[in-house]
Amino acid sequence: MESSMQTAYEEEMRRLEQTFAEIDRQLAVLQQIPPYTGTDHTEQVLESVRESRRRSLAAAQSEPYFGRLDFQEKGQTSPAPLYIGKVGVEKDASQELMVIDWRAPVASLFYSFTGGSDPVQYDSPDGLVEGLVYLKRNLVIRKQILQRVVDTFDRSGDSMAVTDEFLLYRLGENKDNKLRDIVSTIQSEQDAIIRAVKNSALIIQGVAGSGKTTVALHRLAYLLYHYRDQVRAERMIIFAPNRMFLDYISSVLPELGVGHIQQTTFADWALDLLDHEPELADQAERLRYWFQTGAHRPVIDDTAPGRWKGSTRFLHWLDEVLGQYERMAVPDSDFTPWDGADTLRAQMIRQWYDVENKHEPLMKRRERVIARIKRWMDMQSDKVWAAQLKKECKKKGAARLRQYTKLWKEYSPLGFYRELFQAGSLPSFLSQELRSRLPEDLLSATAAYLKKKRVLQEDLAPLLYIRAKFYGIHGELTFDHTVIDEAQDFSPFQIALLNMHTRSQSFTILGDLSQGIHEYQGIRAWNEFTDLFGADKTAYFQLNRSYRSTMEIIYFANEVLRNAPEQPATLAVPVFRSGAPVRIAQTDHSDLVSSLHLAINRLLAGSIETVAILARTGERCKQLHTQLQARGLRANLIGADHERYEGGITVVPAFMAKGLEFDAVIVVDADSEHYPASTRDAKLLYVACTRALHDLQLWYSGEASPLIADIAGDFVSRHSST
Repeated sequence: MESSMQTAYEEEMRRLEQTFAEIDRQLAVLQQIPPYTGTDHTEQVLESVRESRRRSLAAAQSEPYFGRLDFQEKGQTSPAPLYIGKVGVEKDASQELMVIDWRAPVASLFYSFTGGSDPVQYDSPDGLVEGLVYLKRNLVIRKQILQRVVDTFDRSGDSMAVTDEFLLYRLGENKDNKLRDIVSTIQSEQDAIIRAVKNSALIIQGVAGSGKTTVALHRLAYLLYHYRDQVRAERMIIFAPNRMFLDYISSVLPELGVGHIQQTTFADWALDLLDHEPELADQAERLRYWFQTGAHRPVIDDTAPGRWKGSTRFLHWLDEVLGQYERMAVPDSDFTPWDGADTLRAQMIRQWYDVENKHEPLMKRRERVIARIKRWMDMQSDKVWAAQLKKECKKKGAARLRQYTKLWKEYSPLGFYRELFQAGSLPSFLSQELRSRLPEDLLSATAAYLKKKRVLQEDLAPLLYIRAKFYGIHGELTFDHTVIDEAQDFSPFQIALLNMHTRSQSFTILGDLSQGIHEYQGIRAWNEFTDLFGADKTAYFQLNRSYRSTMEIIYFANEVLRNAPEQPATLAVPVFRSGAPVRIAQTDHSDLVSSLHLAINRLLAGSIETVAILARTGERCKQLHTQLQARGLRANLIGADHERYEGGITVVPAFMAKGLEFDAVIVVDADSEHYPASTRDAKLLYVACTRALHDLQLWYSGEASPLIADIAGDFVSRHSST
């Protein structure tokens, strides 16, 4: 075996040297051509092609490919070696593909082939192509050095099944402060999602560590490659849970050669569209609101304000209100610009509004009708011949028009929304019957913060919906494809709104119901979203295999969920990668910081590079961070307003760690007070546990959380002190 692998290594070295030589030669030729900066369109197109090739070749210079597949197409006499890389490289003279882009149709075989002697096929532009796989080989090339050659399938050898050796090798690597691409280790179930058709709403239920975020990013790169004539990067958008997560994933798309894709949070995007007229309420105000509206209740049901405002029921209620406003917006009075002038009948004004401008959004209709009235006034003034009298008539007409338009109030989205919840008399467009459908506790609490022009997260989608009805959705606000991460924390109203902004219902919606820690505003089941699109426009995928954590960590995290009152829909299935048992330690509260200091130093003295201390609240994290800093330990504190994850040692609230991963995690205060036996607490603790790749510890003082108290087995190690 060693002899055959040595032969394979030598063969790949020769091939690699040839590839480097060809890349260097082509790049040198292109770099000798001065960039064209003139105005000739043909030359601009040629320069764009040259620049694209320069970038591709430069990207391939260090690591030109990561895989090889020997494939014999049906009708051919022998297999051909296909080398798969992040970008395609062809020989200038023959146009022979030296490296095949991982997004190309034939490259799908590298990901979908899972072993066996049967023929395989892939879908090409010319139809299905069938053939046999003779060899599947993984290669690790770093900075032009061939580091590893692993044959995961060899038809001529003893094994006829793909093994996980290479995958386990990559999973065992430590993480830094950025998410990385997975082009060399995409699994068949992930590849099916990446290559799914564009014009449908993909909903991906993926357990913690299943790679769903990375898969979604690779899907964007695939769509840009496969549908290059239909989609543009600048018309794609990613909605992430927070700005720090955006920074964490920021390296993946550039590594894949993709730029200019919009990346934001829903709140930032919404506030920009609303011209920052409202301000997002702070955490303290949010807590006061939830207390007033009964959000402290043990069960968050569909009558809870966050879920009520996030429902399509509220959307339909707003539709009725806007419909009533549309019917009553135009003043029911005639208009005479000055004494002696003709009178413009209310019926005619209504005709302009209801018929001639019906295709326009509401405020645009108002603008056009008022402009029409002004033109009508100009025609009236043309009948006045005396210059001084004409001037007086125009002045009088302008004043009367101002009075008239006061009867036809111009609303901003926030102004309109505030009137829906104001105390006292109802606005003319809101009937008592419509108002009575709003939950009573929601009315007073919402009015209190809206009065100060502040809004909560769940108010943003309704405000944007009103904005769309008032002003329309222009081309620059429509997306060719929309990605929503941590979608279990989105509401049906948010998805319905984004569907208005997205062409052909082209979505990638991903999340994990077991990590739905914001149940007051999120969903409980994916059919709350699928029902919005229709069965023929949705595709559902489930990723149950977790690649992030060791078996011990995944087994433990699954037990946490099993101890919840409500059983999870899916549990994670770990890959066969074993590590240290999960450590549960009872600690003395007074010695917690010194124990943390010692434990972190022990971890960093080994192979661990990133460590996270996860506490329940932001205040607790601030306290621990200050105490650790006082002991000379350099640690980063992450709060709600942080935009970067720096790596190293991190102190972060458990709810803010969602989406991130660390070599080691220490969960503090894992006691019955901070994590009682509720479903929402089980989900939060599950999130905390599944951030760890290699080492997980849970510390408590007093009584252990009932979610972990009875967990036993070989994957758990219990201690009375740290």
